[in-house]
Formats: sequence, C-alpha cells, structure tokens
Amino acid sequence: MFGYVLPPLEALPQEEADRFRRIYCGLCHTLGARYGPAARMILNYDFTCLAVLLSERTEEPPRSGRCVSSPFRQRDYLPPSPALELAADESVILAYWQLRDGVADHGFWKGTGYRAAAGALGSAYRKAAALRPDFDAQVRERLRELAALEAENCPSMDAAADTFARILQSAASSAADPVRRRVLEQMLYHLGRWVYLVDAADDLMKDAASGNYNPVALRYGLRNGVWTEESRLAFARTLDQSIHMIATAFELWDFGCWQPLLERTIYTGLFAVGRAVLEGTFRKMSPREYREKHKKAEETT
Repeated sequence: MFGYVLPPLEALPQEEADRFRRIYCGLCHTLGARYGPAARMILNYDFTCLAVLLSERTEEPPRSGRCVSSPFRQRDYLPPSPALELAADESVILAYWQLRDGVADHGFWKGTGYRAAAGALGSAYRKAAALRPDFDAQVRERLRELAALEAENCPSMDAAADTFARILQSAASSAADPVRRRVLEQMLYHLGRWVYLVDAADDLMKDAASGNYNPVALRYGLRNGVWTEESRLAFARTLDQSIHMIATAFELWDFGCWQPLLERTIYTGLFAVGRAVLEGTFRKMSPREYREKHKKAEETT
C-alpha cells in the first residue's frame, strides 16, 4: 500500500487533529467489522482521505471502544457510514490486486510473502468485489494497462500515472450530486496521479537495484536511481502541478466540518511529503523531523 496522503496533524488545531483520528479509527473499525481483524492491517492514510472526501458535511456522534492498538484505553471512533464502508471495500480490493501484482513482480520465491498475504486477504477480496463490482472491474482493467506499459518499458510517466489515477477517480461515482461528483472526480484523479508519481519517486533506488519498471527513472534517464538537479526540479514542478489541480477542484465545494483538515492536507501535507521523498528522507524521518518538514512546507506555500 501507499500511505503518502498525510495530514499535518501537528499543524492542526487539536479539535481537527482529533477529528482525523476519529475517522482513521472509524475506518479501522469498519474494516474489522466487515472483513475481520486481519483486514485492519491494510489501513492507510490514503483511503482515510478518501473517506473524508466522501463523508457528509457534519460529523456523526462518535463511539468509544478498545481495540488491538489500544487495549487498555478507550478511543473515540466514527461509526460505520456509507463513506467509511466504501473506503473499506475499495481498500480491500486495491490491496488485494497490489499484492497479486507484487507476486508477478518478484517471481516465485521472492513473491512468497506477497502470495501468502494475498491468500489471507482472498475471502475479504471476494466479498468486497461482490459489493463493488464496478470498482473491482476498474482496478483489473487499469492494472492490465499498467502491466502492458511495464512490459514495453514505456518511458511515459504520464501514461502510467494516468492509468492509476483513473482507479481512484472511479471512487467518485457514488456521489449523488452531479456537481459534487465532478469535483470529487477531479480531486481524486489528480490525487491518484500524485500518489503514483510520489510512490515511483520513493522507489527509485529500490527499483534501480531490482530492475523493476519505474517510469520516473525512464522519463528522466536516471542512472542507479539518482536524481540530477535538473530532473529533480522538473519532477517537483510536476508534483506541484498535480497539487494545484487538486486545490482548484477543492475550492469549488463546501466540505463542511472536514474543510480545515482537507485544506491543511492539500496545502501543507502533500507539499511536505513530496519534498521529503525528493530529498530521500521520507522513510527515514523521525516524528520530530517530520513535524519540522510540515512547518517548512507551511511557511513556503
């Protein structure tokens, strides 16, 4: 899974940070209730953001309870809702196909872990696919397109990013209001594009070592996964353009109580994550360093 759509919790008022934690825990509880405890392992920030985008303007009264991550102290969480259920179902579908893709990428022996994880998620996937057949079909088709691009070693990172972006964009089809649906389609398309590109940039060194397909490396002709200064700046502009497109669509809709959280995520969190990935520090930062990264992004955006 990915996990790049990180809200800058330290930069939020406590009320907004707590609101995010409630919906994050709500998605975890929804995954567990619909698919069993093992499904909670696929919880990530990206699909929590999707749940936020699809939620109603007002927050449901929270529940309190204990869980595996907090066995002694009760935590507030949001009860199941259409937005949380959709995010849970689509998390399972995408996680399953990503694991299957991991098996194909790593061969028989190196793919053993991916194969075992996909098997463990198999029953949950079948249930989710039956509930969301259109999304499952979209994921299958788009991943087939990505596999074709990989097979031909396509150097167009835009073609690869577009293919993945359309997966996330399809989640907007559940919105009944046509204006809201159009706003969400635009936001989710460009967010999906941004996530794909950031993930490819984050994997540059690993893909260079393994020989796996990486359209960012091919687009800029990078050797051994190392940026040149010129390519780094050009790629940063590409990431920033995706964020600007997300922001443009975001400003066209009132997201109610979720507005401050989404605003800080888009205008601060995404820039901070992109900067950390380009600097090669995203997976290495301590919590304190990550807070400083958010502060720096906030000061310059």
